[in-house]
Amino acid sequence: MTGHCQHDHAARAGSRHTARLWWSLALVATVFVLEAVVGLVTGSLALLSDAGHMLTDVVGLAMALAAIHLANRAGTGGGRSFGLYRLEIVAAFANAVLLFGVAGYVVVEAVRRLDDPPEIAAGTVLAVAAVGLVVNAIALLLLRPGAAESLNVEGAYLEVLADLIGSVGVIVAAVIIAATGWQWVDAVAGALLGLWILPRAWRLGRRALRVLLQAAPPGLDLTAVRSDLAGVDGVVDVHDLHVWTLTSEMDVASAHVMVAAGTDAHRVLDRARSILADRYGVSHATLQVEPDDHTGCEEVTW
Repeated sequence: MTGHCQHDHAARAGSRHTARLWWSLALVATVFVLEAVVGLVTGSLALLSDAGHMLTDVVGLAMALAAIHLANRAGTGGGRSFGLYRLEIVAAFANAVLLFGVAGYVVVEAVRRLDDPPEIAAGTVLAVAAVGLVVNAIALLLLRPGAAESLNVEGAYLEVLADLIGSVGVIVAAVIIAATGWQWVDAVAGALLGLWILPRAWRLGRRALRVLLQAAPPGLDLTAVRSDLAGVDGVVDVHDLHVWTLTSEMDVASAHVMVAAGTDAHRVLDRARSILADRYGVSHATLQVEPDDHTGCEEVTW
């Protein structure tokens, strides 16, 4: 006998934040174009690095919206697909890869420019960076509620946060250049921004990769889960236990629960599902309740 419980948490959580993501995308895309054009015209590496990071924000927000749309489709109709739920994790991992690429380019270019720094129009750079700071602050406020519920939205939130700090760095560099004429400050600021991005990209990529590899959720003790399930009255063995994260805030489990002959399988199934949901936050569980005289499961070797 098998039983499962399905919740469309990911789709509902994503839908609640779609409008905020759209507004954030529109704002960030506008400033990206502005910073990229002005950065190319003025030759400011700090501004170009901030624009590059803005580009990853644009791509990341677009992927977040696409992931939410596809996850919503996964929860409609007669069939369901776990794969569509995982698209937001793929999007978060892609964001991390993009961040690594941008950071690497900026650091290499900064080192190259230190020997012969170009002349920077500090006033123009300062004005554009100030606009970027304001827009990033607005986008940050829009994304903050969803960052606590979705790894995908959290990825976008972290990128915008990094951009906000990046805008502050560009402003400081522009002020120093205007006051002292030290053109090399722009390259140093660009390099520091690139180095600041790297650990955040690593953290996001590591978390997303852990989900994609279907590792057990951090902090969850599989031994304790097995012990609690085995402690249900009538249960004589628990095997083929797997717990993994499907998408943000959605852990799932599967297990074979062996019971003594004559045990009420319905009661065991209900109790096991209650334990997983109440003690471990696993609300989607597929459990196979089988009598102890059943044969064949031991043939599974992986």
